[in-house]
Amino acid sequence: MTDELLCRIAEALERLAPPPPAKADLSGADAFVWHPEQSRLVPVARVARVALELLQGVESQKQLVLENTLRFAKGLPANNAMLWGARGMGKSSLVKAAHAEANRQFSGSLALIEIHREDIGTLPELLNVLREAPRRSVILCDDLSFEKGDGDYKALKSVLDGGIEGRPDNVIFYATSNRRHLMPRDMIDNERSTAVNPGEAVEEAVSLSDRFGLWIGFHNSDQQQFFAMIEGYAAAYELPISNEELRAAAVEWSMTRGSRSGRVAWQFIQDMAGRLGVRLTV
Repeated sequence: MTDELLCRIAEALERLAPPPPAKADLSGADAFVWHPEQSRLVPVARVARVALELLQGVESQKQLVLENTLRFAKGLPANNAMLWGARGMGKSSLVKAAHAEANRQFSGSLALIEIHREDIGTLPELLNVLREAPRRSVILCDDLSFEKGDGDYKALKSVLDGGIEGRPDNVIFYATSNRRHLMPRDMIDNERSTAVNPGEAVEEAVSLSDRFGLWIGFHNSDQQQFFAMIEGYAAAYELPISNEELRAAAVEWSMTRGSRSGRVAWQFIQDMAGRLGVRLTV
């Protein structure tokens, strides 16, 4: 084979090869959404978030997430974190609030990047895009879980472990989930029943959560915590109503919803503000 032919083959292969990922430009905003079909990060002009001080009833969880995020913002080692547990207790709100607080204390230090659950298989590609970025990033996947036949959890385990390249030092991964082990009980039981070694299969299935250095549980609030949530909102937005009236209306509201959570508290405050003619600025 002639040198000329070899050169032509090499040039053809180079044209067919995908271009290397472009370095991420994270200077235009504080938050982005990952769009894998175009391999690009779309800036978010205004993040829907709640102020950190308004998140009530989750004090220990707040401290853990905030301390980890602030360490990362300062350039110190930090852990990937999974926030799991009861619905509507402010898991994703806490991540967004901690990100905002980190950028307040260390101006513009962190970018928040949302990856949708259905795109979790492209997480390695996103890490490659972010690997050489000069700005540190917190990747957030909200409501992460896996169903039967879903193999993405094995890819995620490899990413969390770092793989052969290792997790970039400028990236940490936060996930929220209603499931403790990110997958339904029947999926774990199926792994047990069909495996040659059932014990190893179950360990393989549930060990995904072990890859997170921080594993933070959220539980349903009691009535006093629920009152603390609504009273905190009412004071922050200066709602013209007494605590006695506020509590009475809140009890009725929570009974119609069948639960007490941060989400229910916020929905109640929105309804009450509307009835009192007060505009809420989030």
